[in-house]
Amino acid sequence: MSAKPEWADKDYYADLGVSSSADAGEIKRAYRKLARENHPDTHPDDPQAADRFKKVAEAYDVLSNEESRKEYDQLKAMLRSGGGFGRRGGAGFPGGFRSTDEFDLSDLFGAQSTGAEGGNGGFGDIFGSFFDRGSGATRSARPSRGADVETDITLDFREAAKGTTIPVELSGNAPCTTCHGSGSKTGKTQTCGKCHGTGYVSENRGAFGFSTPCSECDGTGHTVPDPCATCNGSGTVHRKRSITVRIPAGVIDGQKVRLAGQGEAGPHGTPAGDLFVKVSVKSDDVFDRKGDDLLVTVPVSFAELALGDTIAVPTLDSPVRLKIPAGTPDGRTLRVRNRGIPKRGGKAGDLLVTVQVSVPRDLDAAAASALRQYSQAEKDAGFDPRADWAGNTAR
Repeated sequence: MSAKPEWADKDYYADLGVSSSADAGEIKRAYRKLARENHPDTHPDDPQAADRFKKVAEAYDVLSNEESRKEYDQLKAMLRSGGGFGRRGGAGFPGGFRSTDEFDLSDLFGAQSTGAEGGNGGFGDIFGSFFDRGSGATRSARPSRGADVETDITLDFREAAKGTTIPVELSGNAPCTTCHGSGSKTGKTQTCGKCHGTGYVSENRGAFGFSTPCSECDGTGHTVPDPCATCNGSGTVHRKRSITVRIPAGVIDGQKVRLAGQGEAGPHGTPAGDLFVKVSVKSDDVFDRKGDDLLVTVPVSFAELALGDTIAVPTLDSPVRLKIPAGTPDGRTLRVRNRGIPKRGGKAGDLLVTVQVSVPRDLDAAAASALRQYSQAEKDAGFDPRADWAGNTAR
């Protein structure tokens, strides 16, 4: 994942309420806590909660990934030190610089942003394509990567709650099967004659030298002397492919699932991009959800509430038995532990069962007679359902 310029305006540590030295465990715990507190399902009428949830999710997406967190920290450190453009003695780099100075920002940050494999990352990605020292300073090529891909899928409520695997059809650049993505018949490479292995070509414009990725080698710094006939030396071909995507349990509507390295293949064997699967979740006829809790409303009779009973209630799996205490009022919610939405670590939310009295529309003569006798017995016992009702002024 490459560093992004818009990170300069974000304080992801503050968004999660952790320090910049927080370890991965602290970051995960902070995210889970804030995600639960601001989940859209728990605040359906509060658009600000949805915004807070997205902000927390974005912060966790960057800080939970070791590579992107390193790039983010490097960018923020550079900005705190005054990195920018200014004249000597003024704001900007320490000591400033003259407008006629030629400089290469990748010299300042390239060593710490280029990994052992010479991959993407760090400030070289942000600044390296804009500025280049006109004196011909050498630097290693920074291979490009394949494009990220986004696709949409729609799941049933229960599939999203329990997790599932689903085949996804994609169309785009994939590694050439003839040359295995190298672009070469024999796997041989040679230094690019246009950029001399740097991966960039430079153009002087006044005081500055601008550099762009080399079009001859796609920024890799090398070409192939014997191009593959199938892919014409690019290492990629456009084709359809099918992959199986594992959707984790508990995914919410609108959430994106990232599959690293499953996007389009990069040229000449460079890394593939990422695949982002956006999930839409259908509503369910029986269940709703509130965070990790599963909500269900169960019809019951007056007698079951008044006398107490044990009834069967549905779950995502098999039904469970629920005891209704005698005297339970209509509309009360009863809790069944660990029968809600599955969570990581094998735990689950709770099943919240709301009991709702169902009144019969037609009674036969025997049932009607028995109900009248019961009603009279209620009155004789002094029971008044509106005795404590606020609107009752008769005393």
